[in-house]
Amino acid sequence: MAEADPATARSSLAAQVRTAVIWRSGSQVLTQIVSWCSTLIVIRLLAPQDYGLFAMTQVMLMFLSTMNGWGLASALIREEHVSKERLRQTLGMLILLNCGLALAQWLAAPLVALWFEQPLVTELLRVQSLLYLAVPFCALPHAILSRQMDFRRPAQVRLAAALAGAATALTGALSGWGVWTLVCAPMAMLLAQAIGMTWAARAPIRPSFRFSGARQIAGFGGVMTATQIFWFIQSQADVMIAGRVLDAHSLGVYTTGLFLAQLLAAKFVPPINEVAYAAYARQQGEQMADQGASALLATIRLVMLVGLPAYAGLAVVAPVLVPVLLGEKWGEIVPLLPILAGAMAMLTLQILFAPATNARGVPQAALRITMIGSLVMPCAFLIGSHWGVTGFAWGWVGGMAVLTAATVTLSGRIIGLTLRGLAGALAPLLAASLIMAAGVELMLRVLPPVMPLVALTAAVLLGVALYGGAMQLIAPDRLAEALRFLRERGESAPLPAQ
Repeated sequence: MAEADPATARSSLAAQVRTAVIWRSGSQVLTQIVSWCSTLIVIRLLAPQDYGLFAMTQVMLMFLSTMNGWGLASALIREEHVSKERLRQTLGMLILLNCGLALAQWLAAPLVALWFEQPLVTELLRVQSLLYLAVPFCALPHAILSRQMDFRRPAQVRLAAALAGAATALTGALSGWGVWTLVCAPMAMLLAQAIGMTWAARAPIRPSFRFSGARQIAGFGGVMTATQIFWFIQSQADVMIAGRVLDAHSLGVYTTGLFLAQLLAAKFVPPINEVAYAAYARQQGEQMADQGASALLATIRLVMLVGLPAYAGLAVVAPVLVPVLLGEKWGEIVPLLPILAGAMAMLTLQILFAPATNARGVPQAALRITMIGSLVMPCAFLIGSHWGVTGFAWGWVGGMAVLTAATVTLSGRIIGLTLRGLAGALAPLLAASLIMAAGVELMLRVLPPVMPLVALTAAVLLGVALYGGAMQLIAPDRLAEALRFLRERGESAPLPAQ
């Protein structure tokens, strides 16, 4: 049989990527709308202390979650052929691993409560240990569907799960559950997702505990798990330190401000990376790996086209955004958002690199970078802790500046990405974002006293107009590239990369 035309293969893959990105990102928007609507209502009903207690439990939960086996499942995406027996072996590994994590959290819960000097943390963590039992039935179906570049069915499942979580959150907040609202809502969402994903992928539910021949998957997954452990250290060091030096109220203010600032990096970039990793894995098989740098630059241009103006806008509209979204009682968040916005812009760029090196079969690159981050970020937060909540925000800025520079240097060598190419991708977007931010800031200063919602609406409309106009003058080709990706199929669509 004649080999497929490389141009045709690339066109077909680009079309699949376009469809996958639209389904994954579009569903993420709908899912987040559902989640945000319930979250904003719940934030108004609960107290900052509830969020502070919940943040304390998340340190333990997120640490153990780095070892929950998603790396094992992700290794399947790169495999050329995967048998039914290999799927059952992977499910067996995931079940054993997560049962062990659930037991470890149950036993360690009193120690975590002792560290934070909050006895209620013990009960919260022991109930949350049930979350691990659903992980195998989410991770394996996700890998199966990612291999098929099928992001439509997972999108539908996630939306249904978000509705289940939102309903639970609203029920708990209105019924006076307090901090237990924040515990029960994710549990309902994950259970719904496990059932839906297993059904959508037709994944096996009978595991195999004979692991002969699965060494390669275990090895790749092990490196990715180690990476996640160091990622936990760098991303949760602030809460571990803040939990000891701040009271529950101040910690709740800090973590809620961080939640707002991280929305783009935490909620919208990971779906792009999921699709990109699957696409890069396909490229390896189709001998297109030499296009990694151009594909990564395409992703950076598309993500930061939205990311940079979003962060610049967040910095200037914080005084009217917080009262509208969260209410006046959260006013202490306002001075934190401009500081955190700069740090999150760097974080958004930094996390785009790891999937590119992972898909090339070099997960050690991401491991080295997270090892650096696990040293840099805790040091930054320890220094910042002397200045309270604001000091932790500035710790993000200083730490991310160092870590982003290290990421671009180390990963760029593997991918073939030059500093000049990266600067060329970002400079027009940064210039247009600063122009937009200056215009919105000036408008808010001269605007007569009005309701915060009116001021926020005017700021958003002006910001969109200013940014669009600036981009049209500075780099009209960037807007055209984004529109082509949304409208066209085939070779003309840029191929995102992880």
